[in-house]
Amino acid sequence: MQIGEKWLLPGGYIGKVESVDTAAGRILKERTGLGDPHLKFLSVFGNADRHFRKEWKAFVKKLGQPWKEDYWFNARFVSLAYYSLVELGTTHPVPGDYDEAAAWFAFEDLPPMWMDHKEIVLEARRRLKEDIQEEHLTHMLLPKRFTMPELHQLHQAIMEEKIDRSRFQKKMLATGIYQRLPKLQKETPGRNPFQYTLKSRNQDNSQR
Repeated sequence: MQIGEKWLLPGGYIGKVESVDTAAGRILKERTGLGDPHLKFLSVFGNADRHFRKEWKAFVKKLGQPWKEDYWFNARFVSLAYYSLVELGTTHPVPGDYDEAAAWFAFEDLPPMWMDHKEIVLEARRRLKEDIQEEHLTHMLLPKRFTMPELHQLHQAIMEEKIDRSRFQKKMLATGIYQRLPKLQKETPGRNPFQYTLKSRNQDNSQR
């Protein structure tokens, strides 16, 4: 989300009678329209000196509002960060009331960011590398139908390293969570790899 010359992560506040997880899901839905997303807790960002008086002062003055030193948001800020894996092509961020724009950025091309939000982004990337080693999550960033070369390429991009494609494919197929779809006939010459999709829970249970 863009405010002025800098960008920040989408966020919001926790209601007084709302759980942290519920608030995270609500805010994500408000900003993306996703009703049942993949959502994982990332970390708490709350150093003793974590306040953003300078940034808030400049923002409030830009809005043409009077500035007071005793505004509540001048105090220390604690943020509970979550991350979600979504398909980029079908998820469209929505600017909030004070945002000027919303956009996606690659890790390698991050714009100037407000406060410590770049630190949060980099922590999310580090955490994602760990999580996809323990859980099969990479497919959540792809369309419902994908090929193993696409899954392999995305996995390499996340890990920032070369991964043997043959071993990777065998490992993914051995999980049993992917269903191979009938091969589509192509009118043009060239490779035509099989497409896969995630097995539904009902289908998986019926095969046991």
